[in-house]
Amino acid sequence: RLFDLDPDLLPLFQYNCKQFASPQECLSTPEFLDHIRKVMLVIDAAVSHLENLSCLEEYLCNLGKKHQAVGVKVESFSTVGESLLYMLEKCLGTAFSPDMREAWSKLYGAVVKAMRRGWETLPEGD
Repeated sequence: RLFDLDPDLLPLFQYNCKQFASPQECLSTPEFLDHIRKVMLVIDAAVSHLENLSCLEEYLCNLGKKHQAVGVKVESFSTVGESLLYMLEKCLGTAFSPDMREAWSKLYGAVVKAMRRGWETLPEGD
C-alpha cells in the first residue's frame, strides 16, 4: 500500500546500492522484510509503553535523525501512517472500529511527533 500511495518512496529503499525496478521487487527482498519487522518493533514498543511514551522519546528522536540522514522527508510519515491504518483495517475487518482507528492514529501521531524532533535537533547546515 505504501508504494501505491507514494511511488516516490521506492528509491529510499535501496539495499546493497540496488535500485528496484518495481515495488514488487523491493517488497520481496529480505532487507525490506527486515525493515518492516523493525517498524513493527517500534509500534510494539509504543503500544507496550502507552502509559509512558516519554520513556521512548530519546530513542524515537534518534530514529528520526537516522531517517533524515537517509533522505526521508517528514511528510512521508503521513503515508506510512495511512498504510498502517489500511493494513489494520484489512486484517481486522469490522473489528477495526472508528474508535480503534482514532486510537491507532493518535498513537502513531505521538511516535511521529517524537521522531520529528530528530529533524529539529540537527544543527543548521547539516
